[in-house]
Amino acid sequence: MGFEQPRPRGAGSEDYPTAYQRDGYAILPRFFGPDEVAAIAAAMDQIHAEGVAHGRSFRHGNLFYNVAPVDDGEPLVRMVQWPSYHQPVLDAVRRDPRFAAMLAPLIGGDLKQIINQLHWKAPGSLGDFAWHQDSRFRKPDAHYRNLGTSYVQTGLAIDPHNPGSGGMRFVPGSHLQGTVDLDTSTEVLGSSLADDALIAAGFSPDDVVELVLEPGDLAIWSPYLVHGSGANRSEHQRRFYINGYVRAADCDRGEWTFRDGEPVALGAEPALVHYEQLHERGEPHYV
Repeated sequence: MGFEQPRPRGAGSEDYPTAYQRDGYAILPRFFGPDEVAAIAAAMDQIHAEGVAHGRSFRHGNLFYNVAPVDDGEPLVRMVQWPSYHQPVLDAVRRDPRFAAMLAPLIGGDLKQIINQLHWKAPGSLGDFAWHQDSRFRKPDAHYRNLGTSYVQTGLAIDPHNPGSGGMRFVPGSHLQGTVDLDTSTEVLGSSLADDALIAAGFSPDDVVELVLEPGDLAIWSPYLVHGSGANRSEHQRRFYINGYVRAADCDRGEWTFRDGEPVALGAEPALVHYEQLHERGEPHYV
């Protein structure tokens, strides 16, 4: 199944690379079909159950479960990094040829991956993401070259993704300013959106676009796009599958995902991505 050209912000029939370059993001409707989304949802539910069983944050190499214990209820699984090391459905999704075809006009066909991440936003839980740029987390700087033109973040909606379910919010065009002086004194995860932070950085809250995705829709955005998300006020989990790709020649880290547009399987040993102690403390342990 192919993907349709996006029509972000009333842009008519323009192609997604044009929208991406201008606005810093684009939407690709029905990137995956209903049966595929159901299979991905089941795989995510399996990973979620593993996180609940751990009861607190757990790491094994690059695989990391971000879990918050709850005094009087089920542990809150907020995020899991690199589930594809042991979940075959999720691994197949990140290496799907549709991603290679979509990314080719933007960053080419030789690609590594530095983000493979599941997000859950439970109804009523503290699951906000403060205003930020993903470029903030691409460290150390020397390993991520030409970041604005070599890296694309993707997010696949598994559930309805909208303002009511704590969906993402974008500031269109903010990527064109490069690194923005946003407040970085607190953790992004679990910190609420604040208009004051946008205003202090030179943006207007009136410029914010709220993302609306149906299950199977894909959003892509620049690492310099200012974005965040609010609380989930719906009655369902908001599941989101994020995969971030980078032109291999411009990144010293990450797992190879496509060579000349062809999928590459994970190797026997994990590659260094963000976990600096991978080779010193790669064994399973609680955090």
